[in-house]
Amino acid sequence: MTKQAVQPIMARVALVSVCVLYLAGCVGSVALGPDAVKGQTPDGAVEMHEVQAAYIGSGSAGTGVLSFRGVQYPFEVGGVGVGGLGLSTIEATGEVYNLRELGQFPGTYGQARYGFAIGTASAGDLWMQNEAGVIMHLKAKRTGLMLSLGGDAVVISMRP
Repeated sequence: MTKQAVQPIMARVALVSVCVLYLAGCVGSVALGPDAVKGQTPDGAVEMHEVQAAYIGSGSAGTGVLSFRGVQYPFEVGGVGVGGLGLSTIEATGEVYNLRELGQFPGTYGQARYGFAIGTASAGDLWMQNEAGVIMHLKAKRTGLMLSLGGDAVVISMRP
């Protein structure tokens, strides 16, 4: 393998390691679900496109767009977690809460998820919260073969 091919792999391994360590340390402090946003008005909206693979552990990668104060902001997403079995693509849309400024959006999110996919028949919800207190509630449409029940650490970074 060339040095140019090894560097991106090492960067991904480092990202996965950080995510696993964050997930192990923060899952207990993440308060997710309908009660976390009860009575609040969304501050923005999100569309995400991901690929997720799981066999006890799980991994995902994708892109998305944040709509915030009338402007579209593209971002990338990647994560690791526990729980699930299968392979699927995910098209998710939803609301963003507790977002006062754009700088609060990128970061590491704890994610609770459940859902399934059998071909194009699917259902599921994603609840995510980052260290700045930003919460996302996403409705997910999956394609593939997947049973998803678990938690993840998801890293969101803004794209230029």
